[in-house]
Amino acid sequence: MRRADRLFLIIHALRGRRTALQARQLAQTLGVSQRTVYRDVSDLQLSGVPIEGEAGVGYVLRKGSDIPPLMFTAAELEALVVGTRFVRAFAGARLADSAKTALLKIEAVLPPELRERAAHTRIFAPVWRDQHQSDFATMIDRLHAAIVANQVLQLDYRDESGRVSAREVEPLCLSFWGGAWTLGAWCRLRKDFRNFRPDRIHTCEPTGEVCAEVAERNLASYLRAVGGGMMDIG
Repeated sequence: MRRADRLFLIIHALRGRRTALQARQLAQTLGVSQRTVYRDVSDLQLSGVPIEGEAGVGYVLRKGSDIPPLMFTAAELEALVVGTRFVRAFAGARLADSAKTALLKIEAVLPPELRERAAHTRIFAPVWRDQHQSDFATMIDRLHAAIVANQVLQLDYRDESGRVSAREVEPLCLSFWGGAWTLGAWCRLRKDFRNFRPDRIHTCEPTGEVCAEVAERNLASYLRAVGGGMMDIG
C-alpha cells in the first residue's frame, strides 16, 4: 500500500469516533507494523492534522475538528461526473464498473448541495451496448490487462484495406481520440512503434512472454515518437 493511501485511511478510520483507536488495531487493518503507525500518525500531527493521543493509549481526532474527506468545487465535481460517464460509455467494462463505484464513493461523502449538483449534471454520454459494442469493450479490457501485466501479445490484425497480418507486439498504452481507440505498441514485425485500432484486431492472445523494459521501445520513447509526428496505423 502506498504511504499516501495509508495516511488517508488512518484519517478515515479516526473520523467520527468517540473513543480512541489503538495503534495495534490500525496496524492490523493496514497490514503494517505498529511502529509504522506511530510514525505515520506523528507525521500527520506535524502536518497539522488534529489527532490527539499517544502510543499505548490510542488516537482520536480533536473534538469539533473533523476533516472533510474530500473537498471539491461544483465545477470539479461536474468534471468527475462527466468523466465517469464517458468512461462508462467508451471504455472497457472493467474500467466502466470501477468508474461507477468510484463515483458512488465520492458522492457518499459529499455535502447535500454538491450531491444534488452531481445528480443534475447536464452533460451525458449514453451507454449503448449491442453485441458488437460488448465485444469491443471486452477487447479494450484485454488490451488494458496486457498493458498492466506487460504481456507480449499475438495479434491477427486487419489493415484499412482488410488485409490480415500476424503481429507480435509489446503493448504500451491505450488512447481514445474522441471517436476511436488506438493501442500504442512496439511492433516486432515492423521493428518500430505502431498504433493499432482495436476494432481491426481479429484475434488477440498473450504469448506468455513478459515484456522486458528496454529504453528505446518503452512508453517514454513511444510518447516522444508520437510527439514527433509518428502516427502510422498498423
